[in-house]
Amino acid sequence: MKKRIIALFMALLMLLCTGCSQSADGDSAENSGKVMILFTGDFHCAVDEGFGFAGLQAIRNKLEADGYETILVDNGDAIQGAALGMMTKGEAIIDLMNSMKYDIATPGNHDFDYTVNRFLELTEKADFPYISCNFEKEGELVLDPYVIKEAGGMRIAFVGVTTPESLTKSTPAYFSDENGKLVYGFKQGGDGQELYQAVQDAVDSARAEGADYVYVMGHVGMGASSSVWTFADIIEITTGIDVFLDGHSHDLDEVVMKNKDGDDVLRISSGTKLQAIGYSELSKEDGILDTDIWSWNNDKNAQELFGLDCSISKEIKEAMDDLNQSLQKEIGTNGVELTIYDPVEKYDNGSPVRMVRRAETNLGDFCADAARVVMETDIGLVNGGAIRTDLPKGDLTYGDLLKVSPFNNEIIKMEVTGQQILDALEWGARMIPNECGGFLQVSGLTYEIDVNIPSPCKSDTTGMYTGIKGDRRVRNVKVGGNAIDPKAYYTIAGNDYLLQNHGDGYTMFDNVKNIIKLGKLDNEVLIEYISDYLDSIIGLEYEDPYGDGRITIIE
Repeated sequence: MKKRIIALFMALLMLLCTGCSQSADGDSAENSGKVMILFTGDFHCAVDEGFGFAGLQAIRNKLEADGYETILVDNGDAIQGAALGMMTKGEAIIDLMNSMKYDIATPGNHDFDYTVNRFLELTEKADFPYISCNFEKEGELVLDPYVIKEAGGMRIAFVGVTTPESLTKSTPAYFSDENGKLVYGFKQGGDGQELYQAVQDAVDSARAEGADYVYVMGHVGMGASSSVWTFADIIEITTGIDVFLDGHSHDLDEVVMKNKDGDDVLRISSGTKLQAIGYSELSKEDGILDTDIWSWNNDKNAQELFGLDCSISKEIKEAMDDLNQSLQKEIGTNGVELTIYDPVEKYDNGSPVRMVRRAETNLGDFCADAARVVMETDIGLVNGGAIRTDLPKGDLTYGDLLKVSPFNNEIIKMEVTGQQILDALEWGARMIPNECGGFLQVSGLTYEIDVNIPSPCKSDTTGMYTGIKGDRRVRNVKVGGNAIDPKAYYTIAGNDYLLQNHGDGYTMFDNVKNIIKLGKLDNEVLIEYISDYLDSIIGLEYEDPYGDGRITIIE
């Protein structure tokens, strides 16, 4: 499908000429009988990046001025990922989404990162409903599975779906009661069958209520670690879905595939950090006319580039002004570019390949070193999914480090056996050469991964590690240059998400010999490492973007 970038830019330029101070609920032209569904996803607090909320508001205002009825929806992972969300535990983002007059949202896995209870508090604060057909507590749905909106003389249903990976991609302990019993779930059982049935039941119920069209608002994605729960798995086994709006994978892919009855279903996603805004145009007479995305490929955001002066831009400025005062404090200098991306390899669409979740990087080395050195342990372990963005060359601020480690996980020290370390490395390597957020960046040890050997790791229906059966692909593990002893004890440092709360499915550290909590957050440890151990300068020891040879992948 054609990306209507030129048309969008013309619309924004017209807004500059006429002004865009009109609010999203302001007077609009006579209704044209057409409806435009606008969708975002995985914007991770980036209200001032890409299109930004100012660009999104300008687009919506222009569409309504042209006679469209608009419906604005979000496909999850909105409230986490940057300081504005983290330092308000999501509240500032919900306030801004209220001002944007979002109509519906689906929870993503990272929307639970401030605890499930906090997420539920925020749903009460939201002026729009959160929906999910598979988020449940002790067998009962927590949210409505779908909503039906009436627009343009049509009844349009939206069905929410949240990835069962939430149980491991957020903090697993948050979904359990005080006794450690899992009480929340996402219909993760039956090798995907429970999830498929939940989606089908919601679609059928919406149709029975008279829905003319059914849009799925999914946060399920396409990653290898999401297997049996991906959009493709769901579409293939269900019927009645017209369009599948998706998130979780941060991609811009559009896929047309057959459902169970052989009918075509379009799946579409809008990337991350408002790099794209999705739209679906429909009318009562002609049905679904076009579904596509507008992409943003400029270094400056839309508000800066076009000088947009919308009401939402003023609210964002006020929120950011308060925040920035505490984020601009300088803590040192970075003499090299620390990266999560491959400096050479690109995807077909030109975007860089994210390397930190499947191979060693210099930023992975740096973060693991910080945990090991500050905690004074033999080994440092950091899951690649906890390292979120590059650390640029030049002066470093608190805000820079907060972007690298935005989750506020606590760094802890543990005493574990060599066998537990071997099992952890095997679990972290199970998806290679594909990406995995649980892939381990390391300090104090080296290891090899032979991808010619299928992963021997086993897991339960929630994605938790249960053991190993078969030949191991991880080999030649050395701690401090010496072969690891499975029976010996070693001290390790890492975040509590990974080592204690079953994050990314790591259960092999249960019942360890000793746990020492430092009381410092992951980003605070990075700051201390720079200030106290590197004399405030990150030097040439981290110059190679591929790291210093701690992880060797044998293909």
